[in-house]
Amino acid sequence: MAEEALALDPVRLMIAAAVGLVILLVLIIKFKIQAMVSILIGAIAIGLLAGMPFENIITAVNDGIGNTLKGIALLVGLGSMFGAILEVSGGAQSLAVTMVKYFGDKKAAWALGITGLVIAMPVFFDAGLIILIPLAFSLAKRTNRSSLFYAVPLLAGLAVGHAYIPPTPGPVLVANLLGVELGWVILVGIACGVVAMIAAGPIWGSICGNRYNIPVPEHVANQEDFDESKLPSFWTIVGIILIPLILIILDSVSGVVPAFGGLAPVFAFLGEPFVALLIATVAAMAVLGLRHGYTLEDLEKVMTKSLEPTGLILLVTACGGVLRYMLQYSGLGDVIGNAVASANLPIVVVAFVVAALVRICVGSATVAMTMAAGIIAAMPGISDLPPLYLACTTAAVAGGATVCSHFNDSGFWLVKSLVGMDEKTTLKTWTVMETLVGGVGFLVALMISFFAG
Repeated sequence: MAEEALALDPVRLMIAAAVGLVILLVLIIKFKIQAMVSILIGAIAIGLLAGMPFENIITAVNDGIGNTLKGIALLVGLGSMFGAILEVSGGAQSLAVTMVKYFGDKKAAWALGITGLVIAMPVFFDAGLIILIPLAFSLAKRTNRSSLFYAVPLLAGLAVGHAYIPPTPGPVLVANLLGVELGWVILVGIACGVVAMIAAGPIWGSICGNRYNIPVPEHVANQEDFDESKLPSFWTIVGIILIPLILIILDSVSGVVPAFGGLAPVFAFLGEPFVALLIATVAAMAVLGLRHGYTLEDLEKVMTKSLEPTGLILLVTACGGVLRYMLQYSGLGDVIGNAVASANLPIVVVAFVVAALVRICVGSATVAMTMAAGIIAAMPGISDLPPLYLACTTAAVAGGATVCSHFNDSGFWLVKSLVGMDEKTTLKTWTVMETLVGGVGFLVALMISFFAG
């Protein structure tokens, strides 16, 4: 059940919040405690130090977990299965190979950036990188260029899709905490993501490729190219990926465009995110699975295995919801909201700064998103803001949670090892690229927010 914010001492609340967040960060950074446990301990510590009654703390925990998972559990699960089918069927490779052929070798960097952006929406960043990086290497080998010339645009596209555009879990969980429709988040995310991909991908990739000569890894240089005859059709892949995006956007648009008034109930049902993703997943099973030689038993194994990493994502996200409700029920959200109002800073800017600070300290983009979204969602009056402004705030959180990937981020080490760079070069290329993805996307979101009313 919903709880009213308590009337606790504001000074004590601020001290409790500071101490609780320090405890959280120390547990993750110093003692390497699992993020879920650290966030839960930090949230409960805030409640205890603020003087919240025990029953209110328990209510905040239960509401945080229940209300958060209610909004994203199905989406994360269906998205994982959808992405897994796309991965095993060769859909990602089909999209990439066709795009590169269309753009040609001279503009292949643009093709890889766009492909990465599209693929990262249904496929996790790590999986998308492992699937597509061989294509970047084969292009570098064929054109006798530095691997970075093609790897950086691919990485930028993957980072953009992973950060800004549902159904990838990050913006979904932020949108759920802020209470904004995914259709608006998709539209703003695409606008932010495309500009960020161009800046961090082809443009920065060209600079990196000319500045650092990173050869193709030996194990890749000797491998055979893709057997393109076995890959599914390019347009089939595009059509299936667009199913959930179009349905969700139609739901949002039908609510504001009178011409769609009669169909609004139908679009509202089909555009409900879990319905849209379910339709896309079933279509992927039929078209990419059964029609390409997979049995239902094969698909069941693929889809079940894809759910293994989702447990951690859901639990970390749920604990981020606990932090949000603890801040809200303790009354700290009102204190933070008043402080922000007196500082005259736009919520979009606050969202970016909070997410960026957590990202730099902790490394995990998921933790940064959950903490920043929890803090922003606890502020008074957030639910009254226009949907477009909340979508911009969601993009700002995603941007802040992307910047400054360094030694405490697992993505840093994955990219370093796959591309074959040392730590210094990875900092100068990958870290700058991530900061461009987050910073440019935030600036676009900030500009759009000025028109949100």
